[in-house]
Amino acid sequence: MEVGIFSVGEVTADPSTWKAQTEHEKIQAMVKIAVHADEAGLDVFAIGEHHNPPFVPSSPTTILGYIAGQTKQITLSTSTTLITTNDPVKIAEDFATLQQLSAGRVDLMLGRGNTPAVYSWFGKNLEDAVALTVENYGLLHRLWREDRVDWEGKFRTPLRGFMSTPRPFEAKPPLVWHGSVSNPDVAEIAAYYGDGFFTNNLFGPVEHFGQLVKLYRERFAHYGHGTAEEAIVGAGGQIFMRPNSQDALAQYRPFFANSRIYRGAGLEQVMNNTSLAVGSPQQVIDKILTFREHFGNYRRQLFTLEMGGVPLKTVLEQIDLLAERVAPVLRRAMSKSQLV
Repeated sequence: MEVGIFSVGEVTADPSTWKAQTEHEKIQAMVKIAVHADEAGLDVFAIGEHHNPPFVPSSPTTILGYIAGQTKQITLSTSTTLITTNDPVKIAEDFATLQQLSAGRVDLMLGRGNTPAVYSWFGKNLEDAVALTVENYGLLHRLWREDRVDWEGKFRTPLRGFMSTPRPFEAKPPLVWHGSVSNPDVAEIAAYYGDGFFTNNLFGPVEHFGQLVKLYRERFAHYGHGTAEEAIVGAGGQIFMRPNSQDALAQYRPFFANSRIYRGAGLEQVMNNTSLAVGSPQQVIDKILTFREHFGNYRRQLFTLEMGGVPLKTVLEQIDLLAERVAPVLRRAMSKSQLV
């Protein structure tokens, strides 16, 4: 199992000080988090794509390119690249460039985002979301695999003998994940191409996300890419740890109360009903391992550590606990399960 972290790049005040964070401070913090995760030995660092406040990563490839020059081993990814509103030609070029800069340490997660207004901002229609996803990814998939592409579709100008440059690093296209909160069409697309499927696994029952994974696995096998057990599955999650559970709960409550997502809910209620894990490292391990009941043995687990305004110092401490006490156990447990 690959264990890593992701950031949505949300600018949020620390509830202990209510000092407003600047966009510059947030972007610099994301870089420091990625570098620290690399040095600590985590496997993946990912960032989302957003085009509206209070989020800052409107250009995730720019940020990841900067991070690539300061890291050595960690895989750099997006936790959403908007396949609906980005030009697939530009996606092909940007991520192949990132591959070349990082000697192949790049993959990406495609999605449709959670801001309906973004469609009109980029000259698209929300009603075309599924059709845009299918058409744009069909072209992107070809651009990384064919030297000369002749193509014609509904949503962009035709291509004649087009070659995207640079070519993928060592002629290996980036691994693509298709991310979803609730849409079975995304699972179907991932299965059709034999790509990875990443289930959001946040803010809802794990059982719900498990149904999407089950569908993806069945369709992956149907299309002849391997057995259902061999399908490429990833999952999200949110954690907050301290060496003992009482400190974790006490310290996390202000951040939980400050979160835009959880307002009006109780911490224990949310922990019981979602993937949120707050406690000691062992308690976090125990909860994460239960995800296998719904997802089977899966390849990638990413966590968000910042929601609610968790300050940089605390996020770096969380990375150390994750890398030293949680990730090794998850990797061993998943490896043993795969040998059974």
